[in-house]
Amino acid sequence: MTLPSTTSEPLAAACAAALDAVHRQAPLVQCLTNHVVSGFTANMLLALGAAPAMVDIPAEAGAFAPVASGVLINLGTLGGRQPEAMREAAAAAHSAGTPWVLDPVAVGALPVRTPLAAELLGQRPTLIRGNASEIAAVAGADTAGRGVDATIDVDAVSGAAGELAGRLGAVVAVSGPVDLITDGATVVRVANGHSLLTRVTGAGCALGAVMAAFAAVTDDPLTAAVAASCAYGVAAEDAASGAAGPGSFAVALLDAVATLTPDRLADRARLEVVR
Repeated sequence: MTLPSTTSEPLAAACAAALDAVHRQAPLVQCLTNHVVSGFTANMLLALGAAPAMVDIPAEAGAFAPVASGVLINLGTLGGRQPEAMREAAAAAHSAGTPWVLDPVAVGALPVRTPLAAELLGQRPTLIRGNASEIAAVAGADTAGRGVDATIDVDAVSGAAGELAGRLGAVVAVSGPVDLITDGATVVRVANGHSLLTRVTGAGCALGAVMAAFAAVTDDPLTAAVAASCAYGVAAEDAASGAAGPGSFAVALLDAVATLTPDRLADRARLEVVR
């Protein structure tokens, strides 16, 4: 599947087709993620129609990555031997051609995860997803990151994101009020979403897993990232419409992802191809 580069209508149709592929194929997504969000991430994949596998210990992580349909590596809480397992999984995924997503949580702000992220980039992630501060740090640009909080604007890292994508042959997705997604040549903005996503622990991390699921069923990584971001954003809008606050929103988000149809996604998508 190749991402359309003209109007938003064929782009929305490509997103709908990708969601349909996830529903039909039920990709198996290996998640090496932080313990704060592990349950929410697994439930989000199940709601989407994918299958989670939280295989994140050495000797198993590398062996499982070639079997998985997609892999998520999230640097949120690096406990025990998890960094070793992440190195194994990234190398095995790269070698086997398994699409994998790097979520460089808090990179640039802390001294262990920053060099680990740089090392993992050598295994050529298919997608890199983070906030503007994290993407700036991974790209080697100046950043004022504060942990998982973005302190710079999405547009401010557009150039750095494009350079990083082109250098690695990857797709870079910068999350924000309007997501920016690029493969180094094309830039797509996704305007779907809701501010309540920023008030639920794990909402951003779960999006990385959703991207891995879409990458597993879609030939073009840019299409996968755009479709995942758009589907997640539309579901967030639906969830927020009946939520009383962050708690009910978190539950409603799972329900909204589970009930989102390809037709509804195509109808609700707010997309722009910038270049």
